[in-house]
Amino acid sequence: MPHIPLPSHLPGITGLLEYSQDTADPIRELTQILLRGDSTLSQGERELVATVVSHNNECTFCTTAHTAAADLLLGESVTCEMVKKDIDAAPVSSKMKALLKIAKLVQQSGKAVTEEAVSIAKAEGATDLEIHDTVLIAALFCLYNRYVDGLASVTPTNPEFYEYLGERIVNHGYNRLPQGYDHLKK
Repeated sequence: MPHIPLPSHLPGITGLLEYSQDTADPIRELTQILLRGDSTLSQGERELVATVVSHNNECTFCTTAHTAAADLLLGESVTCEMVKKDIDAAPVSSKMKALLKIAKLVQQSGKAVTEEAVSIAKAEGATDLEIHDTVLIAALFCLYNRYVDGLASVTPTNPEFYEYLGERIVNHGYNRLPQGYDHLKK
């Protein structure tokens, strides 16, 4: 049960963002820019960063939601499962492996990111902007994970919910739906 009263038809982060739209607007805008804006990293690769960080923070809601989105964007479900278990064995580029390792370091602590980790990413072809965005996405998802779990937001167990949520993320991004979310009331 959530620690504060949240809209019962909106589990996870959506209910929290609806609870306080003033704080939600800048968070949503930043997330939209980072995960859906112009980038040399694909949307699927950026969702992998969100997935890895959420998985390592043990945030079930965010891990499941962003796994669903990444799977849709990548067109398969093997990659997400592999990056959660063993980045080195995952079917992603060497550059992406280095960036995902930086994301995992950010998840532990910003100070855990070493010059060596950054040098490896650069040697694998990562640009300064890709490193910057990886660190910022990882930090943002640490915020999201702690927000969702810190207020005990409802975490559905129904896989169909996350399939729908993944499709909503892929098709509408991170902006609030123009019509709101009343259509989700049961």
